[in-house]
Amino acid sequence: MEGNETTLQTMSPANDPASRAQVWAREVTARIRSKMAWVSEKNRDKIPYTTDENGSYDDRSDPERSWRIDDGLNWWTNGFWGGMMWLLYQDTKQESYARIARISEERMDRCFSDFYGLHHDVGFMFVPTAVADYRLTGNPSSRKRALHAANLLAGRFNPAGRFIRAWNDLEDGDTRGWAIIDCMFNLSLLYWAWEETHDPRFRHIAMMHADTVMQHFIRPDGSVNHIVEFDPETGEMVKALGGQGYGEGSSWSRGQGWALYGFMISYIHTGKQEYLDTAKKVAHYCMACIPENGLIPVDFRQPAQPAYEDSCGACVIAGGLLELAAHVPAPEQSIYRNAALRILRAIDEKRADWTENCDAIVLNCSASYHADRHHFTMTYADYFFIEAIYKLTGTGRLLW
Repeated sequence: MEGNETTLQTMSPANDPASRAQVWAREVTARIRSKMAWVSEKNRDKIPYTTDENGSYDDRSDPERSWRIDDGLNWWTNGFWGGMMWLLYQDTKQESYARIARISEERMDRCFSDFYGLHHDVGFMFVPTAVADYRLTGNPSSRKRALHAANLLAGRFNPAGRFIRAWNDLEDGDTRGWAIIDCMFNLSLLYWAWEETHDPRFRHIAMMHADTVMQHFIRPDGSVNHIVEFDPETGEMVKALGGQGYGEGSSWSRGQGWALYGFMISYIHTGKQEYLDTAKKVAHYCMACIPENGLIPVDFRQPAQPAYEDSCGACVIAGGLLELAAHVPAPEQSIYRNAALRILRAIDEKRADWTENCDAIVLNCSASYHADRHHFTMTYADYFFIEAIYKLTGTGRLLW
């Protein structure tokens, strides 16, 4: 009898890891709902990126704060505030979140007429806003915005090198042949346009870019180049650049997340096995690099000091691991799910602000290793954290 009681106790929901994770995720969801209820109303007329010294969000839609054409309203993260609102709309069914999401979506219409500030990140800008709106509500204006953005992204494709050009010319050099790992996420806009219009050119462009990334960005050990320069005339690879990581040959953690999650997006939309295999390869590299405390550095190959972190990269990696767990056989699922949980629990316990002292939730984000500023808040860190928690509770649908 004692043996049977022990077995029953061991198998009870309270002792089952998956059940404990569900309980924890529901608790975090409650904290997200509570915080975002007032944060959304306080910032309903803004498109925020980060918080100031008082913990209040800035406003990237304010034309007075722009110092260059791709800063301000054209800033690449401007879709994530609306994306958070659509995540919360799916969770709570409150129309107020849809209304707030549409404020930034409609305000970004001006980006199309300005044009010069737009580049490959139109996916980040318009998938979590216009595409999400259309998918969830059928808003015809959102469909038009999203198709406009998709055609702009497709127009950046270089057929000689089979890649999507990243930025426009920068102040410090010619970027005609530059492609970056971040664009694996922007491909979701092209996959949506293909599925919506049945025009195969969108799928072909997305898959050719993904294939180029597999060949030239993913190293044999699963680490990832951030920037690869190609000859824009011949398409030949010129060199890999360090980008936002520690240096050439290093491993920028958020770039690892863009690759992992990005290849999962390509796999989900196309079913191409090589994309799943590549996501696994990058995932195993990431999992081998997760520190004991679960807090992710800016670069997995950075020096021990200074100990710069990037909680934003952490949340992107966790989201990719959870998406991978959802698309592999049952015996493999716990491997990726548990790694994601380790990261997300570290964020919740050590790098989250649930108070009213700060509009943001996730702390200790870094844009790049060599930046002048580290350990601040980023709207898209909150987006990926909230999205990952909703993956655990099974709330809503994948916006990408």
